[in-house]
Formats: sequence, C-alpha cells, structure tokens
Amino acid sequence: MATIEQAQVIKKQHLIDPEICIRCNTCEETCPIDAITHDGTNYVVKPDVCNHCMACVAPCPTGAIDNWQPVHAEKMYSIDEQYTWDELPAPLALDVPDIPAVADAGTTDVNTEADAEVTIQGSNYVAGSQIPPWSASHSYTNLYGTRNVVTATVSGNYRLTDDASDSDIRHVVLDFGDAPFPVLEGQSIGIIPPGTDAGERLHHARQYSLASPRDGERPRYNNVSITVKRVVQDYDGNAVKGVCSNYVCDLQKGDKVQVIGPFGHTFLMPNHPGANIIMICTGTGSAPMRAMTERRRRKHLEGQGDARGKLMLFFGARCKEELPYFGPLNKLPKDFIDINFAFSRTPGQPKKYVQDVMRERLPDLLALLKDEDTYIYVCGVKGMESGVLEVLQEAATAGGMVWPELHATLRQKGRLHLETY
Repeated sequence: MATIEQAQVIKKQHLIDPEICIRCNTCEETCPIDAITHDGTNYVVKPDVCNHCMACVAPCPTGAIDNWQPVHAEKMYSIDEQYTWDELPAPLALDVPDIPAVADAGTTDVNTEADAEVTIQGSNYVAGSQIPPWSASHSYTNLYGTRNVVTATVSGNYRLTDDASDSDIRHVVLDFGDAPFPVLEGQSIGIIPPGTDAGERLHHARQYSLASPRDGERPRYNNVSITVKRVVQDYDGNAVKGVCSNYVCDLQKGDKVQVIGPFGHTFLMPNHPGANIIMICTGTGSAPMRAMTERRRRKHLEGQGDARGKLMLFFGARCKEELPYFGPLNKLPKDFIDINFAFSRTPGQPKKYVQDVMRERLPDLLALLKDEDTYIYVCGVKGMESGVLEVLQEAATAGGMVWPELHATLRQKGRLHLETY
C-alpha cells in the first residue's frame, strides 16, 4: 500500500500528443497563462507553468491537447524532451493504487488543501462558445489519424481569385470513394503533404475548413471541398513557400492525397426552424460560411427552406478580385441572404473592414441580437476578432442590453463561435 509521502511525489503531467496535433496554434492562443509554446516541430506544455485550468482542451480540434500522464514530480518531462517526440512516451507503470481517484483532469495532483482551492475556469478564458448549438447534428471526429490515414482523390482544383490578382486561392475537391468520411458544415480536415522537413521528419498535417455541405461538393457523393490560399510570404513580407498550401494548390485531377480527421464538434450550424445565422469572415475564412450557405440553399431548392431563418454575411478582402466565391455570392437572391462586402484596398475608395460594414448595419444587427434564435460565426484572421466583438457590444448597448451578460449567454448557449488564426 502506498503511503501519503510516496503518493505526493506523483503528479499528472499535461502533454500534447504530437501524432494527432495539427499545429494549428489554437491551444497556445487560448492558454490564459502562456503555459504552451512551440518550436519548429512540436507544441508543448510547460510543466512548471500549467495549472490545469482546462481552457485549452475544448477548443482543440483534434483532442491532441487532452493528455495527462502520471509522472514522478522530480522527473517531469522537460520542454526540450517534448520537442524531440514523434509520439507520446508509454505511461509509466506507477504502483500508487491508494491515490484517490480524480474526477476532473484539472485537479490531478494528490488531494491536498492547496489542490482543493484550484478553480477550473475553462471557458471563462475564451470569447466564443465551446459547445455547439442545441439543434446541431452530431459530428464524427478523429475517424482517421496519422496511423490510419485515409486516401482521397482530387476530382477538381479551381482558382477562385482573378487571374490578375497575386493572391492565388483555390477550391479543391477531394473524393473519398467508398471510405466512410461523414462531415458537417463547420468541420475541418488535415492534409499531410508528402516528403520530409529540414530535420528529415515527415511533414505534419495542416488543417483546412470544409467549404462544402454535409452531402458533398457534388450532392450525394462522398466528396468534400476546401478553400486554400497559396502561401508565398510570411507575416513580415519575406518570401517563403508554404509547404502544404503550395502542395494543395498544385494538385491535379486524379492525384492522391493523405487525409486525417474530420475535426471539430462546436463550430456547427443550427438545424432548427427559425434559426438566424450571422457569418463574419475574411479570405479563406469563408470556407465554413460557404458550406453553411450552400446547405441552406440546397434545402431551399428542395422545398425544405426555412423562410423565417435569416442569413447575414459580412465578408472582407483587400479587393473584389481577391475575394473567394465573389461571383457565385452575387448570384444568390437578396431575399435568401443579406451580403455585405468590405474591401480594404480598392483604388480610390476608403479602407473598409468587416467591423466598419457591421457598424453601417447596426440596427439590423441589433434586431438579430435580440432574437434568441440568432447564431454568430466568425472565421478569419485573428486581428478581426476584437473589432467584431466591439461592434457586437455597440449594437447590444444601443439596444439597452448589458453586453457582458449577453456575451455570456451567447457563449453558454452555443450561439457565438470564433475560429480565428
């Protein structure tokens, strides 16, 4: 029987599984105490900083973040050790049967008075919902991983942006044949580019949101589509060649692609009658919005349309030539979807960002915010997030609503979803 003195040297260390992590940076962005960091290979948790608050667990699209291993307190895995891993080490066989069971991974040390005072704050640290809408369909996740990838065949690759634009954004269609791959609007997949990196390691998967609805890019076929921008420079403007984006953008019809996933169980559209959807996006963040819009459009054509549920879209890009799906969007009936474009680099025109156009529609936003059947989805560059939330706050305040209370309600009821990067 283990003594208390023996048990107290055993802790559960928070680890990230490098096999299924897709390096999306969600965990590092979410962590409120900067306990997560990364190098060119792995995302890791700092053992001396992590307080097991669990804020990073729900937003992780693959579940890679949700790993806890018992270790001797004086032999916890260092950051440098974790950087070298290709897979998690085997759990230690620790003979501590008398340590009380812990119901929540957030309080994983032995029961002490100090441990009892730990508060699991979780979603208090994130601005968006960590649960799906109540009427969302059930999502299947992590059906395929790096040890059991599924092979898809490219059935189409189309440029979405104007040929004169230096922004090359592609609509790529992948067919899974007879391999089961059920998906929903708002989910994503991981694509593994071929070859190895500078360290002779196999490339890691990159995550792409689905641009097609649940019944496929081609209805009733086992296929999906994604929206991919060719990366040719980094955030500082230096010339680089994105490994996976260039691979995907160069794919030809008939090519084979290794896919893992699907991922995502919260950024899902509501299915009940009367649900309003506000969609706010930039660039390739339009992919899930296109999927949701297409789902509604097809139901409408099949006579199952919901006349009460409104669609409202705010879509930003530098100019119309760089805006994916610009042509098809302009062909949608105005009574089907309320579309608002924001262009920040149109010659001779003032700069407009999505939050600027949202302000121009403040009364209409307010009307939707007052409706408990309204769901909000934001997808695109991280910089847009604060501006969008500020406008929503302005609309709420103009309508006499208390924003902190409304914000909390939107999050708790799965009505505000943020997916920024």
